[in-house]
Amino acid sequence: MTQNEPHPRRAEIECWLTDMDGVLVHENRAIPGAADLIAHWREHEIPYLVLTNNSIFTARDLSARLAASGISVPEERIWTSALATAAFLKQQQPGGSAFVIGEAGILTAMHDAGYVMTESNPDFVVVGETRNYSFEAITKAIRLISKGARFISTNPDATGPSPEGPLPATGAINALITEATGKHPYIIGKPNPMMFRSALNQIGAHSHNTGMIGDRMDTDVVAGIEAGLHTVLVMTGISDRAEIERFPFRPDEVLGSVADLL
Repeated sequence: MTQNEPHPRRAEIECWLTDMDGVLVHENRAIPGAADLIAHWREHEIPYLVLTNNSIFTARDLSARLAASGISVPEERIWTSALATAAFLKQQQPGGSAFVIGEAGILTAMHDAGYVMTESNPDFVVVGETRNYSFEAITKAIRLISKGARFISTNPDATGPSPEGPLPATGAINALITEATGKHPYIIGKPNPMMFRSALNQIGAHSHNTGMIGDRMDTDVVAGIEAGLHTVLVMTGISDRAEIERFPFRPDEVLGSVADLL
């Protein structure tokens, strides 16, 4: 089967999950074909969700960011690691409390889930993405985890992109806290397939008829496989053929971009 030849199972796909950065946009610019694909799904009433490990922004913020690039995605069609984390904690311990390191995305999601933010004996310490990590907050998190608070993180990404180069991200802070406490976090975002399962619940979809489009083998594809989804890897993000060969598993399809799905 050639790269652009449709996969036999694609005809069975009724719902779609898609990563955002590297699939729909690149450095805040729409990838050719992305706006058309979203419009096609909307026109044909195909259920879909845009997924991201970014927990800094709310779904409303990300909807506005996509709109600025020319892609129309309503906020209810965006599922972030912050929303998935809040949904998980609400299921684990309704009405609980947490000490949170993060920004509007995770803080808003936790409040909406009915959680109380506190520095006094919280049930959980939640580490999300932020551009303002403080030594004081990290120290507080370490002490609370050492006293028994359960350690949760939105995502495992060690670095994040910026115009000037890589930035330390959630995974790096997780590692610092783990080294100080001996406790490893439970991470909700990709590659945890729970991120996809919670997304499926949002749109009433099932794994057997849902596809996942991503640009990373180590998060999008492996989590999609483990969640039982039809996996599509696109070459518009960080992956190339050499990257694929590094892994013992393969996606169902490898395409140049989302434009090849139209």
